[in-house]
Amino acid sequence: MTASAASHPAEVALSDIRLSWKQGRAALLDHFGQHPQQVTPLLHGLTRLADQTLQTLWTTSGMPPDAALIAVGGYGRGELFPFSDIDLLLLLEQTQGSNAAIDAAASGFITACWDIGLEIGPSVRTIEACIDEADKDITVQTALLESRFLCGNRALADSLNRAFFAHLDARAFFQAKMREQQQRHLKFEDTPYALEPNCKESPGGLRDLQVVLWVAQASGLARSWKELAAHGIIHVNTVRQIQRNETVIKRIRAHLHVLAGRREDRLVFDQQSAVAKVLGFAPTPTKRAGERLMQRYYWAAKAVEQINQIVLLDIEGRLWPQSVAMAQAIVGLKGVQDGRYVLRDGMIEPADLQLFEQEPWTLLEIFAVFQRAPGARGLSPAALRAIYLARHRMDSAFRHDPRSREQFVRILQAPQGIVHALRLMNRTSVLGRYLWAFRRIVGQMQHDLFHVYTVDQHILMVVRNVRRFFMPEHAHEYPLCSELAAHFDPPWVLILAALFHDIAKGRGGDHSELGAVETRKFCKAHGISAEHTELAVFLVREHLQMSRVAQKEDLSDPEVIAAFARRVGDERHLVALYLLTVADIRGTSPKVWNAWKGKLLENLYRATLRALGGQTPQPEAELQLRQREAQRILNLYALPQGAQKPLWDTLDMGYFLRNDPQDIAWHTRKLYARVASQSPVISARLAPEGEGLEVLVYAPDQPDLFARICGYFDHQNFNILDAKIHTANNGWALDSFVVVSPHTKVHDRAMTGVIETSLLAELGSAAPLPPPHHGRLSRRVRNFPVSPRVGLRPDERGQRWILNVTAHDRAGLLFGIAQVLAKHHIDLQLAKITTLGERVEDTFLVSGPGLGDARIQNTLENELLQAIMD
Repeated sequence: MTASAASHPAEVALSDIRLSWKQGRAALLDHFGQHPQQVTPLLHGLTRLADQTLQTLWTTSGMPPDAALIAVGGYGRGELFPFSDIDLLLLLEQTQGSNAAIDAAASGFITACWDIGLEIGPSVRTIEACIDEADKDITVQTALLESRFLCGNRALADSLNRAFFAHLDARAFFQAKMREQQQRHLKFEDTPYALEPNCKESPGGLRDLQVVLWVAQASGLARSWKELAAHGIIHVNTVRQIQRNETVIKRIRAHLHVLAGRREDRLVFDQQSAVAKVLGFAPTPTKRAGERLMQRYYWAAKAVEQINQIVLLDIEGRLWPQSVAMAQAIVGLKGVQDGRYVLRDGMIEPADLQLFEQEPWTLLEIFAVFQRAPGARGLSPAALRAIYLARHRMDSAFRHDPRSREQFVRILQAPQGIVHALRLMNRTSVLGRYLWAFRRIVGQMQHDLFHVYTVDQHILMVVRNVRRFFMPEHAHEYPLCSELAAHFDPPWVLILAALFHDIAKGRGGDHSELGAVETRKFCKAHGISAEHTELAVFLVREHLQMSRVAQKEDLSDPEVIAAFARRVGDERHLVALYLLTVADIRGTSPKVWNAWKGKLLENLYRATLRALGGQTPQPEAELQLRQREAQRILNLYALPQGAQKPLWDTLDMGYFLRNDPQDIAWHTRKLYARVASQSPVISARLAPEGEGLEVLVYAPDQPDLFARICGYFDHQNFNILDAKIHTANNGWALDSFVVVSPHTKVHDRAMTGVIETSLLAELGSAAPLPPPHHGRLSRRVRNFPVSPRVGLRPDERGQRWILNVTAHDRAGLLFGIAQVLAKHHIDLQLAKITTLGERVEDTFLVSGPGLGDARIQNTLENELLQAIMD
């Protein structure tokens, strides 16, 4: 041994320990990389390695014999994830500061841990301090509940354990953990189906399982799933189900840590495909690998959420046995045997808990009872547990049993409680096991950049939206929908269509057509009349058409309205399709619906209703009607007689057919005295329909006018929702825009003045157009990119051209398109801007020299593709 080494034995020891820890950890992670399914050996292996390392450090650091080292938290539980903190308690007999030697030894031990690379979360306390902190902080109390002796004074550690449990109030602990769980669930929107779930903290995550065991342990019932089964709280077979789903989530979490190289519990878009690849999920013709992984995760999370609810309700009943009310037999419900079910404190359960095993069709009947029993608030823990245990009875015979079918139709046709029943059926897996087509979309993600819910959650959201149209207390939300729903009978046909409209997603092919086939099969099997079957099938097959026409076609074109009227056939089909369309768009994402889309749909509904009523579209008559209504509005502002004539004489029929009378009146008020003006006129106002601003631009026409206006809005961070472009016969452009800003409070009236001043200055500039402003792509777009598409085709009459552009939404997109159109001297007559989350589907009505030439078309499409891809 050299003199240097002999003089620093602690440094030599620390270097050896550091190397041993580093090599041991690397070996465990390498083994996990080669065997990615084997997560339990990894977690236990890391725990044992940390135990050995800490025990060696404890000895090396010269800790006094009257101190103890205790593992707490997740490490105390014996499950150490690759980058999780190692939570430690240094338990001392005397408080810090009373013995300098002990304080120095404790400080040296903690420093040594950090020096060798252990990510520890240390606390140094006496027994009394531990009890005091536990009384004040439920987190400390929970950590001590899972304490595990590592080394040092075992008697001291045992004393802490006895003192802790002597002070532990099981009821208070239960209530605190329930409040904590409720707050945690609300933080994650109270759903396990978030598109980027936190596999530890989200509802259905590992924390929900840990809460169950914490509460069970604090209540003196059990420390493990097997002990819970021994106490009769869960079934022996359920233990295997829990462990299997727990392993799935642990496996995902461990791989997230490894792939991120740090503690990362969120299954973010960037990591979903990577984790799927590591775990061997291969893409199919209809699903990405990441989608398959997420569906497996959601199934596991759903099962965890279910177990969490069942067991916690059971433990609550054991902790407060006096609060469990006497069972009251449910009687007097038509078609339900008196006394088959009982009500206990508002919760329904079968009188005989073996009922579901003996009569599987009653697994549906209990939900029909839940809808109709007075005072029913839900299903009891005993009922939920019985449903869980009887899930194997929900087989083909169960689905084909006429009694099952009768009960399911009864649930759909119930006058109230439909949404609550279907959601509860989905949470308990009854819905998917009865409707096998629905089971296939449970937990299925939708990587279309505007749905923020899984398919099953979206469907139930649409069912909820439809149901609200029929409830008077929600009439203020969508007055027209509520008015139409009040006269629509029977409501359950719309509920059925909502339940099936997306049921065939993820299979490949047209999900609307495939869904229509599933709907017809369901109706035939359940004895639905031919009339109602036809309407439900029509709605599922056509559920995307109304939004497509409203948002992508020219509603001022009589042929567009006539074609849509032929497609719907009659007023009943139109009303039903309108109601389903509004409910569907509202159920995709809070960001997708806006008042402007609502106005487009309502305009299409009213125009089609007139066409179905036999009113043949007569452009001249419609023009006169709109002018008269606009004149009536103008009279309210006391405009001079005939003041509108100089402006209106410069405008053709297309202008009046594309603008509402209210807009025509507004334009006229702002422009009637400025028709002969030599300078542009800019006017802005709060949009009459919902959020945003309407901006009027009246300026000499020039090739780059639309591009310059788009450039202005782009650099001011405004998104254009709609644009109507019109060139008067005096050579001036009369354009109107509806804009919103994600960054600016556009409801502030001061913004109108800002726009009027700054946009006028921009139009007076002779400077070259600035380059488009490119914003950062969101993580969703980076991971689920939209394939950009450009299509150019003549309209029905062959007089104008329809340009369709699909791309991911980003700053500068519309400006880039406008620059290309200006470059090729393309005249723009109408722009319909459709933003679906982070995808845009824009439609432009254009005309211009040479568009009929295939070479010019090809050049234009290529330049547009380049513009939307940049």
